This record gives sequence, C-alpha cells and structure tokens, in this order.
Amino acid sequence: MHAKGTSLPDTQTQRPKRSKQLSGAARQARWTLAICLFLAALALVAPYRMLSLGLISSSVTLFVLGGLVWASKRRALRKQNAELAVIEGFIRRDATPSFVANADGQIRSANPAAHQQFEIDGFNTLAGVLKSSVTNPGGILFRLQSRAVASGAAQEDIFTRAGHLRLCVHVVAEDAYVWRVDQLGERAPPRAAQEGQHLPMVMIGRSDAILFMNDAARRLIGSRVKGLDRLFNALPVVPGIPTDLITSDGPQRVLVAEVTAGAGRRALYFLPVPEQAVSAQGWQAFEDLPVPLIKVAPDGKVKTFNRMAANLVGVALEDNVHLSNLMEGLGRSIADWINDTLAFRKVQKSEFLRLKRTDREVFVQVVLSHVMDEGEPSLVAVLHDATELKTLEAQFVQSQKMQAIGQLAGGVAHDFNNLLTAISGHCDLLLLHRDQSDPDYGDLIQINQNANRAASLVGQLLAFSRKQTLRLETIDMRDTLADLTHLLNRLVGEKITLTLTHDPVLKPVRADKRQLEQVLMNLVVNARDSMPAGGEIRVTTEYIELKEPLDRDRASVPPGQYVTVQVSDDGAGIAPDKLQKVFEPFYTTKRTGEGTGLGLSTAYGIIKQSNGYIFVDSVVDKGTTFILYLPVYVTQPAKTQKVPDKVMATPQQSEEGVILLVEDEAPVRAFASRALRLRGYTVLEADSAEAALKTLEDQSLSIDVFVTDVVMPGMDGPSWVREALKIRPDVRVVFVSGYAEDSFGEEQTRIPNSVFLPKPFSLSDLTETVQSQLH
Repeated sequence: MHAKGTSLPDTQTQRPKRSKQLSGAARQARWTLAICLFLAALALVAPYRMLSLGLISSSVTLFVLGGLVWASKRRALRKQNAELAVIEGFIRRDATPSFVANADGQIRSANPAAHQQFEIDGFNTLAGVLKSSVTNPGGILFRLQSRAVASGAAQEDIFTRAGHLRLCVHVVAEDAYVWRVDQLGERAPPRAAQEGQHLPMVMIGRSDAILFMNDAARRLIGSRVKGLDRLFNALPVVPGIPTDLITSDGPQRVLVAEVTAGAGRRALYFLPVPEQAVSAQGWQAFEDLPVPLIKVAPDGKVKTFNRMAANLVGVALEDNVHLSNLMEGLGRSIADWINDTLAFRKVQKSEFLRLKRTDREVFVQVVLSHVMDEGEPSLVAVLHDATELKTLEAQFVQSQKMQAIGQLAGGVAHDFNNLLTAISGHCDLLLLHRDQSDPDYGDLIQINQNANRAASLVGQLLAFSRKQTLRLETIDMRDTLADLTHLLNRLVGEKITLTLTHDPVLKPVRADKRQLEQVLMNLVVNARDSMPAGGEIRVTTEYIELKEPLDRDRASVPPGQYVTVQVSDDGAGIAPDKLQKVFEPFYTTKRTGEGTGLGLSTAYGIIKQSNGYIFVDSVVDKGTTFILYLPVYVTQPAKTQKVPDKVMATPQQSEEGVILLVEDEAPVRAFASRALRLRGYTVLEADSAEAALKTLEDQSLSIDVFVTDVVMPGMDGPSWVREALKIRPDVRVVFVSGYAEDSFGEEQTRIPNSVFLPKPFSLSDLTETVQSQLH
C-alpha cells in the first residue's frame, strides 16, 4: 500500500499508460514481420529465380524499415516519459493539489497536496476524484481540456457550496495534461470585489428569492430571510434611492446598490445613506463601494468621485468639470436642478440622463442627495447604469410608433385605393371610345399612368404596414434571380460586378414573386449606391435547416427548413448606432434627395408578411450584408380561392347575367356599374348591405353574382353575404376592398365560391373576374 504524498502505484497509472503508448509501435512491428515472412515464403516457392530474388529483397527492405519505425517510436516514448518524470517531480513539491492525466482523464500521478485534499484511493480518473466537490465535473473537464488543446492552457473559476475552486490545465505532451486545483477560500459572488466583502450583501435569484447572505447582512438584518419581500415593504427596489430596510431592530435607512452576478442573479449591497456616511467617515468611505458616486459642489462642478463612477462615466470625468459637460437630456438646465436640490425645493427623485460618451451610448439614473461636507453644503450624485432599461423603453416606444404609423398607412391606403379605382376606372371608360388619333388620347394615357404610379406608392404603404394583398405562388429562387439578372445588371451599371451563387439543392418557397423581386432590386440598388467608385455585389442563395431557434436582433427564427438569400457589398457600411434604424419608415442613410426612406421598410414588410425574416450585418468601411430567411414550401396549404388568371376577352364581348353590386363609395359604384353594363350584364346597385338585403327580398329576382365591398358602414360585406346565401346558396361572390385580403381571410374561407379582387382595379380586371365566376 502506498503512502499519501506519493505518486499513484505504477501498476495503476504508468504501466497501463506505457502499454497503451507502445501498442501502436508494437502493432506496426508485428504487421511488418508478418509481411516479411509472407514475402519470404513466396520467394521459397517461386518458380522463377528473378521473382524469388525480388521477393527476398522486398522482405528484407520492409523488415529494416519496420525496425527503424519501431526504434524511433521507442526513443520518442523514452523521451516523453523522461519529460513527464521531471514534471511529476516538480509538482510533487507544489503546495497546490496537482495531477498528471491523459486525454481520457485517467490519472498518471498526483502530488501529496492532492492526496491530502481529495480522496484519491479507488478512483482512476480525475472526474471521479472531483465528483464529491464539483457538480458534473466531466463536462467542465472536457470544456477546459478542449480550450487547452487550442491555446496550450486554460483555467476556470467554479463556485461551489464548499468554496471557490480554480481549475487550471496545461498541455505538457501529446497525451499528457497537468491539472491544478486551487482552493480560493470562502464562496463569493462572481463580481464582488474583495474590498466590498465587509458590506452587507444578499444574492437574489430570478424570482426575488434570496440565495445567499453574507455575515455582514445577517448581522444587519438580524436573521436569515428567504425572500426580498421580507426585507422591503415596497417592491421593486430602485437602486440609488434611499429606502427603509426591515431589520430585527426596526426599519433602517440604507442606500441599495445593485450589481449583476450572471445567470439571472443580482447582488444587492446595503450602503449607508450619503449624508450620514460623509459626515461620519469622510468621502474615503465611498471610494471602493460597488456603486458609482460623484460629489458635486454647489456650482455644479465635480469635487471628487469614486472608482466605479470613473468606469461608468469615462475619461471625461475629472475634478472641476461641470456636471452639464458629462450628461444631458434632463429637459431643463442642470444648474436649476442642482439649485432646487440645494434649496430643498424638490422632492428627491431619480432622473434619467444620457452620458456624453463618444465611444458608446450610455444612460444613467441619477439621484442627487444633499450632504454637509466640512460645514459646507454639497451634493452626492448616485448613478446607476440604466442603458438596458432605456433601450427596452425605446424599443417599446418604437413598436408603438410603428404600429400607429402602420394603422395610419393602412387607413390612408384604403381611402386612396377607392379614389384611384374611380380615377383609373373612368379613364378606362373614356379610352374605350378613343384611339391614338384622338387629341385627348395622350392626356388620358398620362392620367392612367400617373394613377398606376400612385397605386404603386399606396402599395408601398400597405407593404410597410403589412396589409397588402400578396399573390402567393411556388417560387424557385434560382429561376427568379435568373429572370432578374438582366434587369439587375442594368441597374448596377458598368463599374459594379454582380455575382450570383446558388446552392445546388435549393428548395422552393411560397411568396409573391413580384413583391419578392421588388425586395431584391431594393437591396441591390442600395448596395450599388454604397459603392460609388465600383466594386462587387454578391447574391448568394443557400438551403439551411435550423435544428434550434435562431435568436438575433430581438427576433427568434423557429427551427425548420429555410432558403436564405444574401446580398453583400464592399461599400461604406452602416454605423452601429444607425444599424437598428434602417428598417424604420422614412429613415435613410443617403443624402437629401437621394432616398425616400421607404425602400427597406417596404422590404421588411414584404418579407414579414411572407412569414420570412430579414437581418442586416454591417461594418463601417468594410461592407454590408442583408440576409433573408424564407421558409421552405413543403405541403400545399388550404388557401382561399384567388383571382384567376385573366381570360382572353375584349370589353366589346357581350355577356349575360344579373349582378348585384354593393359599394358605399358612389364614384367606385358608378364606374363598376357602367363597366359591367357595357359588357352586357344586368346590374342592380345598392349603397349598403342593408339595401342589398332589402333588394333580395324580391323572390322573383334571379341573381348570378354578388360584387360587394368588404368594409362598409353598418353591416360589412362578409356578414350580409352569409345572410344572403342562406336563401340563395348558389350565388357566386366577388369581394373587393382597398384593404388586404388577409384582414378578413378567415371570413372569406367560410364563404363558398368566393374570390377577392383588390382595389384599385381596372375595367378589364373587374369584368374578367366576374366572367370567370359565371363560367
């Protein structure tokens, strides 16, 4: 039996190790000898002398080579064992528990300190030795060993119930590692500084449960408590504001400082309020506290500050600098704020300000407290980093603003679509009776073209608000980009090269081809504008399958199959503070007059409405990459009937049928009625749903098709149609609306034999849709 303080028995560690390392050389030697014997045997039975001599020569050569390989392996092994022996002799005198182990974690030797610290007998692996001290040691050891293989050494601090351990590993040979296990004393939170350990501190979990209290906190409170509600009467606790702490001796006024401790935990320190502490111990009492503090003179100049304040505010914080040169955003002058606090005209409350740092954006929550410093009035500013809070607030405000703008855009677009339907429709009626020789023909064409341009702008508003109607179809991105290549090459010009790369196993997606082409053209044009001197634009398609959710940019892409489209350039890039605003409407990084700010917001709306995702990565002066995630189209979903392809017909063809036209907008109703009558249909008009149902009370009327607006005062289109179909179930329906079909898609799904025609529609769109329903 070996004594503590020596290496493990040779039979347990070194001998298995040596045999394992020798196995490779021995195996090679055995195979070489077998081949030599086989060749020698062939030489004895070979019928030709020359063949026999060749086989003998080959066997001798292989035998010599095998011997050289085996000898080389033996020399390398002896050298490695000698080096490991030196290392084992070195760590034997180390006061820190140390081990030498192989890549599988099997222990080769351990020093006396390791025998004293751990129960090694009965364990052949390092994971087994540490199992009693560390939870899941195997995963920690594997992680550290992988980092050590990459960089030569690695270390990690582990906080356990028994104390604080530091594991270090060094690679010393091809299959040998030295492990050191340092015991660093009593357990401490990861971010607690040594100088702050005498302060009362509690560790709080995600659900406000108290996980740990140090001795100072227990002495201050008088007992061990389990929840934050047992310490404070009002929650949540606001850092930097004096509050009452519940103790066994009654309420005690303290200042709470909060420090993030990782994994959702928070460390709360209980500090004396500034006025009491400064008068009792002087400013030095605050120098090493884990909360930023600045002492301010009555004129607003900084008198002194502690280390945490210097780290938060930055290099601009120095003695005699005015507070207004460090922060902004109060809404009034900082001098007035200081005077009100000194004169006790203002109830103490926190203010949110923005630091004037040039390297990054930082918001702070500041509380000014009145103190007496050597008989003179002063102020102590207690700061708390509120950047994350203000960022979340800004995101919430932005989401509300975007929602409001989206609702406004949708409503405006609906009204414009009604006007454009009337304008373009009556223009079509006038064009029916004119040819190119007519003097008014050119003016009518101009009216029609400008109406179409206005309809395109309205479509952008609807795309931004995600309320446009998408004509979904199965798309192969390779074919779509191939069709676009000629147009894109003309857009980028001669100084820029357009490169397309496709994944050979690309799968189809479901989207509106016209809208998707608009997105791609937008991204390529933006890439072109970022490289005025020329360069290369790369468009890459790829099929990927996400096994786990992809979380980035406040969005989560669910697992599944996707086709990605990347548009990359080598242009000027986008600054980090502007990167998160590029998808906002009317925001542009281009100069005045070069961009409307609707391009990327429209692209965002189209991709989101197609159930996809769009992200952007950019580095200033290096380039920008936009990446689209479009879900792969796997099965045919149940979709409502779309407007069929246009049938080849001319307005002069005469048709038969009775149409009930229901439209509350008089100009649209007048145009639609004339268009249908010109085609030969009998048209009954109604300006509301109630009037339509009144008309249907006449049982002698035979109606073939209902053409109805969706959104009307009183009863809407789908509601009155459902009532009408109860007594006339065979009538077909055409819904028209300036809103998107998705806004009432489920309503239409439950109505049989119905199609949707978006506004603005032309004369031919209306007549051909009605004809397709009849036939």
